[in-house]
Amino acid sequence: MSDPLAEVVALLQPGASRSKLATGAGLWRVKRSDNGQPFYCVILEGCCCLAVEGHEPIALRAGDFVLIPSATNFSMSNATLPSHEDGDTRHTVLPNGEVRNGDPDGVPDVRSLVGHCTFRSPDAALLASLLPRVIHVRGETRFTTLVQLVREETRAQRPARDVILERLLEVLLIEALRSIAETGASRGLVRGLADERLGIVLRQMHENPSRQWTVTELAKSAGLSRSAFFERFSRAVGVSPMEYLISWRMALAKNMLLNNEGGMKEIAERVGYGSASAFSIAFTRSVGLPPTHYARSQQLSGIQ
Repeated sequence: MSDPLAEVVALLQPGASRSKLATGAGLWRVKRSDNGQPFYCVILEGCCCLAVEGHEPIALRAGDFVLIPSATNFSMSNATLPSHEDGDTRHTVLPNGEVRNGDPDGVPDVRSLVGHCTFRSPDAALLASLLPRVIHVRGETRFTTLVQLVREETRAQRPARDVILERLLEVLLIEALRSIAETGASRGLVRGLADERLGIVLRQMHENPSRQWTVTELAKSAGLSRSAFFERFSRAVGVSPMEYLISWRMALAKNMLLNNEGGMKEIAERVGYGSASAFSIAFTRSVGLPPTHYARSQQLSGIQ
């Protein structure tokens, strides 16, 4: 059976990270706007508060791991900073390389490893939208170990450094997603997979995207009525069953086009379209460019 989580992560193509040791003392707040970059944080000691736009603040403590697949507006602060305070507090780069937020001479009450990875896929925004907006893992020490390995590889100049980083980041992402598959994750692929009936349907769609699926047929696989299935799927995943299927087909098609995996007719058949013209129409409607123009534009941007 197909593994949708692994497939999404593989298509995202996680790349080399930037990481740093950040500590906080006294009253401090860091506000960030990262333009959709994936952000992660491991709390090594102490506690702090994470506030992501559109979500309730999260109290983080030692051992917690946070991944924001598409970070936009968020802030981190000490646990006692009044909520009405605005703006960043000062930060200092100490001689040992750590970034100190707040009092540079105070005893730190939180130590964390923060960093960014990159999703090199041209369809990163779409794929990231299939994931929960905020992934919070508590009580999993293996995440600290994984991120420490990422940090070591980032700072070292060892042979095959980029290859190791890519694999570590992929494992980190899969572990984070797998760990919350049975929790009350926000809407997205993980929450759908956590639902026993929807999980069966999602795996079928990923295993055979070329099949001419209908909502009625998918509902039957889930053992639900058509209306109950449609409502349950839309509520859990955040989009309707057919919207999800089309998005996944387009993500696969983009990857095939960029890697020259067959002609237009072959790609069309592999993602569920009876002809190259039908595929071209659907692709243009979804992406905004015909398949050949899209492939050419991506190749030119890669050369530049």
